[in-house]
Parts: sequence; structure tokens; C-alpha cells
Amino acid sequence: MRIAVGFKSHSGWAVLVAVGLSGKDIQVIDRRRVELIEPGATWAKQPYHAAEDLPSAEARRLVERGVKSAHRVAAKEMRALVERSRKAGHEIVGCAVLIGTPMPDWTTEQILSVHMRMQKAEGILFPTALARAAEAFKMKVLTISEKDLSARAELSGLDDAMGKIAQLGKSIGAPWGKDQKAATLAAMIVLAEDS
Repeated sequence: MRIAVGFKSHSGWAVLVAVGLSGKDIQVIDRRRVELIEPGATWAKQPYHAAEDLPSAEARRLVERGVKSAHRVAAKEMRALVERSRKAGHEIVGCAVLIGTPMPDWTTEQILSVHMRMQKAEGILFPTALARAAEAFKMKVLTISEKDLSARAELSGLDDAMGKIAQLGKSIGAPWGKDQKAATLAAMIVLAEDS
């Protein structure tokens, strides 16, 4: 089956939902929580906050370590997704990653100087890591702003998508919250734009 994957990330983890078309019906192929930090590295959920009170050079090194770790773990999880999909006989046609608003190209020092900037930087860290990991596996990647998700779905011809997503949730059960629904809609957009 040709499938698409949607990700909705948080600090240190993400919701993954993979969907495919069975005839004209959407089918959930995979649904899981994906950890995006290494075991025991809870500080890496918020590397800027972890570096906040450190001297400048040490803070920069810790942040760089956290960013590299996020990208490394995202690549490992993407590899696992690709392998699971291939073993099941599925072809991944693309990946959608929900993102927030873009961030200016601030230095680590500029980010650490303002608390809201730290939150912003950590908010884009994990979606960026997932998108780059998907690109490394030669996937078509859509980064979709969460605030534009519904409008993008309409442009893709998915007028009654939320109704279909609600029905999916009833048939497959919990967990089926806001994150799973958003990731599913993002994946459906990839499928709609692929056909």
C-alpha cells in the first residue's frame, strides 16, 4: 500500500500516524509515540533551558550536543519507520511534519538571552530534526504550519477530512486525541497531493 506519515512533535517526543488508502477509505497503518531523546538524557527535551545558567561557551556546547542528539535520534526513528513499512510491503510516498512559526536566525547567545526565544528554539528543534531525517531518506517532506492545517487540507480537496478522521478514531480506539488527529490530517494531505 502507498502510505504517508504525519508527525506532531513535542519536547522530546512526537506522535506518528501513517495512513494509506484502501480503495477510497483511509486506513491507519501505524500509530505510535516516538521518543526523540536518548535514554537518560531528560535535559535534552529542553536543551536551551538546560544551558540557561551556564557560562557562554559551556552553554553553547550543551545546546549543540542537544541539537545533534535530537537529529541523531530522529534519524534512527525514521530508519525504523522505513524498515517497518518495507517489511509490511508499504511504500512511503511522503511525510508531513507539523511546525510552528519560523524563527529568526538567532545565535545561541541571543536565544539564551530571552526566555521566549528559548521556548521558540525548542519548539522548532524536534520538527526540524524529523523533517531533515525524512529528507535524508529521500522522502517528499511537507512542513505544514499547524495554524494553516485546515486551510491546507481544503486546498488539497479534503473537505470532509475531520469527519473521516473522527470515524477512524472510533474504529481504532484510544489514543486518538488532538495530536493524532492533526498528524493524520497532515498525512492525508500528503496522500491527496501525491495522487
